Amino acid sequence: PPQQTPPPDSPFLAGPQIVLSVYGPDFFGHDVVRGYGAVHVPFTPGRHRRTIAMFVPESTSRLQQFISWFTGRRPEFTDPKVVAQGEGREVTRVRSQGFVTISFNVM
Repeated sequence: PPQQTPPPDSPFLAGPQIVLSVYGPDFFGHDVVRGYGAVHVPFTPGRHRRTIAMFVPESTSRLQQFISWFTGRRPEFTDPKVVAQGEGREVTRVRSQGFVTISFNVM
């Protein structure tokens, strides 16, 4: 029989991922998102090091940016699938926010 491939929106297409959501205090002491990122977990045995580019969502207008700064409520994703799949992110405004390095020890 022919080998079937998973549909493009299948979560099993590229293997397991680790999704990071990093939070920290802002100037006023509110806990706000500092960055999101995702990386695929390696399958091969051994020690692996991955550097993950982090990003944060941004408000689309200056007024929204001022209101979010003033109230301490910054834009954030409610569903981690947005970070892992990337589907729909092309219409989301994001800003690069540094890097996180993670090490895997796979047996």
